[in-house]
Amino acid sequence: MFIEINPDNIDQRIIQQAIDILRKGGLIIFPTDTVYAIGCDLNNKKALNTLATYKGVKLKKANFSIICQDLSQISDYVKHIDRPTYKLLNKSLPGPFTFILTATNEVPRRFDTNRKEIGIRIPDNNIILEIVKELGNPVATTSLHDSEDEIKDYFIDPFVIYERFDSEVDLIIDGGKGLLEVSTIVNCIDGVEIVRQGIGVIN
Repeated sequence: MFIEINPDNIDQRIIQQAIDILRKGGLIIFPTDTVYAIGCDLNNKKALNTLATYKGVKLKKANFSIICQDLSQISDYVKHIDRPTYKLLNKSLPGPFTFILTATNEVPRRFDTNRKEIGIRIPDNNIILEIVKELGNPVATTSLHDSEDEIKDYFIDPFVIYERFDSEVDLIIDGGKGLLEVSTIVNCIDGVEIVRQGIGVIN
């Protein structure tokens, strides 16, 4: 399924279509503030396994991030954030960043893993934030591309994405053309370390 959503005038009926697909365990491709991404309902274990299969890994080996609605929702999935880290998050989000933080016990349970950290995203994109808000919990997400891939049109152009990925997912959301840049990954587990410099700049 391919649907268009105007990020400046969001049709709630279309958002509800996306929610219904997510709750049934479907995969969706959606716009962010960088490249397009693929994701599923964090609360649906079957969907998490499907997303891991899409990436060619076992769930326990998957390195998914989660998209949260806002900073208050983050607190359900990460342990206590110190004041300097909170100030950094508050200044940077919503924005093109993935922050790696210490996970609560809730995260390993969802992903069948012992890992102690989780990547957190709050993209500056009204469409995916509205989906997460209406879903009531985060969306587990990963990039369409692999790290070794050069980012080309089929990661940013919704029509090209449709031609390439329609058979692999349940819904593709056209929210306009994406960007060629990726998010900046910032590890905040022990200080602040830039793991990958993307479009986001830490000031």
